[in-house]
Amino acid sequence: MRSLSSTRPHPPTTDYQLLYTLPRMKRVFNFSAGPAALPVPVLEQVQAEMLDWHGTGMSVLEMSHRSKAFTEIIERAEADVRELLGVPENYHVLFLQGGASLQFSMVPLNLLGPGEKADYILNGIWSQKALKEASKVGTANVAGTTESENFRRVPRADELTLDAAAQYVHITTNETIYGVEWQSLPDVGTVPLVADASSDILSRPLDVAKFGLIYAGAQKNMGPSGVTLVILRDDILRPTPDNLSAMLNYKTHVKTKSLYNTPNTFGIYVIGLVAQWLKSLGGLAAMQKINEQKAALLYGVIDSGDFYRGHATPDSRSLMNVTFRLPSDELEKQFVQEATAQGLVELKGHRDVGGIRASLYNAFPLEGVETLAHFMREFQQRNG
Repeated sequence: MRSLSSTRPHPPTTDYQLLYTLPRMKRVFNFSAGPAALPVPVLEQVQAEMLDWHGTGMSVLEMSHRSKAFTEIIERAEADVRELLGVPENYHVLFLQGGASLQFSMVPLNLLGPGEKADYILNGIWSQKALKEASKVGTANVAGTTESENFRRVPRADELTLDAAAQYVHITTNETIYGVEWQSLPDVGTVPLVADASSDILSRPLDVAKFGLIYAGAQKNMGPSGVTLVILRDDILRPTPDNLSAMLNYKTHVKTKSLYNTPNTFGIYVIGLVAQWLKSLGGLAAMQKINEQKAALLYGVIDSGDFYRGHATPDSRSLMNVTFRLPSDELEKQFVQEATAQGLVELKGHRDVGGIRASLYNAFPLEGVETLAHFMREFQQRNG
């Protein structure tokens, strides 16, 4: 697979902002929680290769998943994801379907044997959904929760009740609805840590070796909807029952290298391009600095007075999803309407929380954050 630079030359500079440059067309600033914005250079390469991928005479959308061409695509995508995250050799990388919601079931189906139990730490709705599905398979204990505080933060270490006999401990690294993110991982001892990292995967460095299994939907930071990345340590598969349905069995997908059935070929192709784009920026450490810069702009406006009220406590604030309220529901509706008219779209908060939510995933440009910060200050001056 060619690099991004081979089809679209960039100026000889390391200034990352050039890689976000919008083409001369009407593109809004899309704050959607997912599916989310994709890097413009990636979209341009997809456009350029749409009718003919590398002289094959066909689109990736048309080629067989067992062809030599697609084998090159999926192997390169896996290699680049491994490089970005520093995935150890004793871990498998899978590209599956069904989203994180299917993983809520696949994790316990594969990792919980008869009479075994797992611990779940809750910091929002998605971790609650994972707990609910695990409870259908075996014993799933609530090892910690901040539900009584409307999930304004992650649980502290002294609030966790972990069972040393648990098969795994499950966390959700970032909760999109409440804008709450784990700043450091909980200490779970020798029990395998399992994480739903759907909304902050590839947004910052991650020590994969601290996890038994990581899963993440692609549609926020990695690519389009329809692909789920699963990274799992080889020994984590021990309890998987042999009579588990083939499509629900991680061993099936490990053995067939994600090709047991027809995968989302186009989505995997785009993930590979996004991985190359991240490498061109300098990798995940560089991406983290960019994301911190973007989030700081909005949190700075929120903290500058009493007009905007952030939902998450400062020690649990998400870099990916900035959530806040205004003095009234009426002002929030007005805020969304006026912002949308100015090309700042998808800012309405989740229906279970309300308020405003600005999702600042990897591909979201700094220019859009600066525009929103300016709009927030101007809106406050007119309505504060």
